[in-house]
Amino acid sequence: MQVQIRIRRFNPEKDNQPWWGDYTLNDANATDSVLDLLHRIKWEQDGTLTLRRSCGLGVCGSDAMRINGANRLACKTLVSRIAKAGSDQTKIQVEPMLGLRVIKDLVVDMEPFFDHYRSVLPYFVNDNLPADGREFLQSPEDRARFDDTTKCILCAACTTSCPSFWANEKYVGPAAIVQAHRFIFDSRDQAAEERLKVMGDSFGVWRCRTIFNCTNACPRDIEVTKAIAEVKAALTRGEI
Repeated sequence: MQVQIRIRRFNPEKDNQPWWGDYTLNDANATDSVLDLLHRIKWEQDGTLTLRRSCGLGVCGSDAMRINGANRLACKTLVSRIAKAGSDQTKIQVEPMLGLRVIKDLVVDMEPFFDHYRSVLPYFVNDNLPADGREFLQSPEDRARFDDTTKCILCAACTTSCPSFWANEKYVGPAAIVQAHRFIFDSRDQAAEERLKVMGDSFGVWRCRTIFNCTNACPRDIEVTKAIAEVKAALTRGEI
């Protein structure tokens, strides 16, 4: 099929404003991913196109971008998901994620995102070794309490789909709250109070307006809004 791709381009070394680049691939397949198409454009038509990608299998999260107005992983978004049934022509629009500075083309500056991630102490904290010196044991029920939020791949699709983050980048954002949730509700961890202090800050969890953009954007199907609500409950009612 023919696929027409419109890409928002910007090179700060020579462009004053972003511009749209239009490209056509006449022999695309329904099973091609958007990442496959972007590779072809870069390798066959315009080598100046810049994008970020690594594994290409939906694990690293590095190729998150806006595809037809929604945050998605380019490697997991197939042409068949976008194309109209029975049509031999498809249009795709690709843009960098919103809310983060564009470095070049589809590549954004992830440092503000990772600053928020680091602020919630996204690592296991427990200085008391088990009596047998081996490992921290945990029941399946306790593990299930935070299982959903262990799936995050730090792609930033949720945070950059959030209007509260667009309005003020100081907001810690959904991804950081998901990481906080993962450790706050881990029965083996001992730093829940420190993380809840970050969550209770003026730019913490209360900035969430429960719009559900984050949940819809998550490529791992994490119930982000539910996790945020549980962190709010932990702050207000001590439900840990």
